[in-house]
Amino acid sequence: MENFIIRPERPEDYGETENLIREAFWNVYRPGCSEHYVMHVLRDDPAFVGELDFVMEQDGRLIGQNMFMRTVINADDGRDIPVLTMGPICITPAKKRRGYGKKLLDFCLEKAAALGFGAVLFEGNIGFYGKCGFDYARRFGIRYHDLPEGADDSFFLCRELIPGWLHGITGVYQTPKGYYVDDADVEAFDRRFPPKEKKKLPGQLFD
Repeated sequence: MENFIIRPERPEDYGETENLIREAFWNVYRPGCSEHYVMHVLRDDPAFVGELDFVMEQDGRLIGQNMFMRTVINADDGRDIPVLTMGPICITPAKKRRGYGKKLLDFCLEKAAALGFGAVLFEGNIGFYGKCGFDYARRFGIRYHDLPEGADDSFFLCRELIPGWLHGITGVYQTPKGYYVDDADVEAFDRRFPPKEKKKLPGQLFD
């Protein structure tokens, strides 16, 4: 792990970033993936935080990326509490499990805190993100929208960036609408990239 830099994404990076995301997520959660198209559309979303759109570069190639979106918790007392959500975040498959992801995430969270954002909530694996200070959102009193009571919410994680930001808050987290994309639009966008085989694999979450 050396000779890498983390810097803001630039317009000339967009194609390479989207291909990186496609390579990282292909056949992971579903046959093929949609995350590269999600990134493509989110850059134009009003909730997109351009100051927190980062890429990791090594030897002139992009090996990782992360981005954030503004959203809210609809608090039970009627307030809307501003928070961030995160992702897609990825490291190129050849560099996974070597510490690059934690370096990238720690950097991004430090920048988000410096900009005054109070908390980050998103969907992820506690096995990895727990090492970066995340905990189950339920422990903060935050519920995932549309999730039936008693359903497994272990995927829903939270980290306060400003200590006490969520103190006394209970409520429902709202995923930004921009993350919901149409399958037909994903298919049309994916034709811009080299063909890849979609596979149904054990452990995928979606068909």
